[in-house]
Amino acid sequence: MRAPGMAITLGLTLGLVLLAGTARAQTAAPPTRDDIVGKLNHFEEAAEVDLPALKTQVMERAKTRIKNDPGPVNRPLIAPDLAKLPTFNAQIQFDADTPIIQPASYQTVGRIADALVHSSLLPYTFLIVGHVESNTKTREANAILSQRRADAIRDVLVNTFKISTKRLHPIGLGEEQLLDRARPTSAANGQLQIQTYAKLPEEAPAHPAAAPAPAAKKPAKKR
Repeated sequence: MRAPGMAITLGLTLGLVLLAGTARAQTAAPPTRDDIVGKLNHFEEAAEVDLPALKTQVMERAKTRIKNDPGPVNRPLIAPDLAKLPTFNAQIQFDADTPIIQPASYQTVGRIADALVHSSLLPYTFLIVGHVESNTKTREANAILSQRRADAIRDVLVNTFKISTKRLHPIGLGEEQLLDRARPTSAANGQLQIQTYAKLPEEAPAHPAAAPAPAAKKPAKKR
């Protein structure tokens, strides 16, 4: 027979566990389409970022062994201009050290797709920015993994949800632009970002076919 004090303690412990589980479930709830649209639909101007050059720069910096590297906390951001863009930070769960999206995150990816076809966002292109928290892997391995994860999200949006590939630009930054620099190993640094990047170029109106020139009149025959 349990003492009353022990029963109360067990009851309080169980209650705290249930509350913690509820809090985690609430935190893990996927965003709504309107949540995402609200984060992305206040585009003002494009960032001056050369994406092919940035990809090269990320890999070169991640591979370089700098003797006096200040470490992830003080390391300069590799693309600070990206911070000016409208951004939605997505909690996408991947299998460890792979670009395989876990089933629990499929709904979030679907909500992102719903947002991208909202009328207010149709005129824009978007970055899919992969990040990886600082860990025991090399910076080069993390840069490669972040690019593969950004590519994986692009592929699902294109192949499953039929978003135009012209509107999506995946870029992996590894641990070269930590989202929480004060805590390099925090899971927050593994979030994937969707950023409104630029306006789609306006298509030139099709020119109507030129009307055929009128046939030349034959000279009247003399009688």
